[in-house]
Amino acid sequence: MAGSEQLGLVFATPSRKIYAVRDLVASVRTQLERSFTDVYVEGEVSNLRPAESGHLYFTLKDSAAQLRVVLWRSQARLLRFRPENGMQIIVRGRVTVYDERGELQLQAEFLEPKGAGALQLAFEQLKAKLAAEGLFDPSRRKPIPALPRRIGIVTSPRGAALHDILNILQRRHETVSVLIYPAQVQGEVAAREVSAGVRFLNRAGKVDVIIVARGGGSLEDLFAFNDEGLVRTVADSKIPVISAVGHETDFTICDFVADRRAATPSEAAEIVVAAKHELDERLTMLHKRLAKATQYRLLLAHTALTRLTQHASFARMQDSIARREQQVDEKIHRLIHAQREALTRLRRQLEVVDSRLRHQDMRIRLSHVRRELGTRESNLLTTMSNWLVQRRSQLERRIDALSRSAETLVLQKKAQWLGLEASLQAMSPKAVLARGYALVFDESGKLVKEAAQLTPGDKVRTELSRGRFTGEVRETDLTDDSRHRDDGVR
Repeated sequence: MAGSEQLGLVFATPSRKIYAVRDLVASVRTQLERSFTDVYVEGEVSNLRPAESGHLYFTLKDSAAQLRVVLWRSQARLLRFRPENGMQIIVRGRVTVYDERGELQLQAEFLEPKGAGALQLAFEQLKAKLAAEGLFDPSRRKPIPALPRRIGIVTSPRGAALHDILNILQRRHETVSVLIYPAQVQGEVAAREVSAGVRFLNRAGKVDVIIVARGGGSLEDLFAFNDEGLVRTVADSKIPVISAVGHETDFTICDFVADRRAATPSEAAEIVVAAKHELDERLTMLHKRLAKATQYRLLLAHTALTRLTQHASFARMQDSIARREQQVDEKIHRLIHAQREALTRLRRQLEVVDSRLRHQDMRIRLSHVRRELGTRESNLLTTMSNWLVQRRSQLERRIDALSRSAETLVLQKKAQWLGLEASLQAMSPKAVLARGYALVFDESGKLVKEAAQLTPGDKVRTELSRGRFTGEVRETDLTDDSRHRDDGVR
């Protein structure tokens, strides 16, 4: 050591840096996140665990290694398919470290199935799920009405599909009524708007059939009609639904749950409304069939009736009816003979009465009666006239007497009222105040009758004949005289 010092050499103790666990893990995480910010990893899904929060946790593995993966809820909602254990996928994300366990993990931002595309896989998964629930069962489909009064259409108002449908409806049956619910048929909001249209037409109840229509496009363009919410809305519709989405080779899940699928929107219009001339021809054919059936039934009935008329029992029935008819004829003959005899007797009685009346001249008797009635009428009118004159004079005298009595009574009552009014005016407090007196009230509104009711400092209110004022008591005088001190109230 001494020799080393003589040579000028100095050996320092090597320094060492001690990390806390969390610091070391954080440092490693920072380095990893900077180095692997956007990576694609391929592997097999295992230990898939969807959390109640909406996050997805699973392990991505191959034959030699495994890596924990987390997909946050915000990205999981955007997935077009549902990951399953054993599925080969490609994950895009960034590498990080889970601090609490010091484990390497991949924060995924996007998942893509290997081989088949995500949209096709989502299509097949949802199709299998709904088929297992029985939504594709033909027995649950509702029949399409033959002659709907009003047709509901859910589609884009600017799309070619709507114009094709309206042109065909106009050509085949111009009197049909149409109710259009405008909705986007492509994009993120398309499924919600089409579902809202189907629900609205069901609530309104003003249409007999609903057409959900859209023109052709790619799988991505038509994928809104594979949305589970829209599919269940169509399946729950109380009104028959025709799915007319895409072209003949395009299929969506709406086609499987709808009550009828149309290859194109134009075909949907042809399905829902039969041509007018076709209806006329069908009615003519039905009319002819009805006429032939009626003639055939009449012929069968006539033949059966002929056979019945030839039966022995029918012959006996006819004989019985003939005997009954003979009895009826005899009774009718007897009735007519009896009526004739009765009329003859009445005619003879009338002749006897007529001969008796000829001996009585009714005109003379009527003349006497008329004169007697005239005399009685004249006497009665005279008597009534005299009585009315007497009654009128009596009533006039009574009216004059009542008028004089009423005038006298009114004058008496007026004099009494004037006397009472004068008395009241004399006794009125206002009249007393008008003669220079005043009313004094304390703070509670109680009338002050003597100075003992007040103490210095009390507030008082004074009422005069015209107006009022308030003041404060400075001092009180308990003498018996009723003089008011001018300096007692201010």
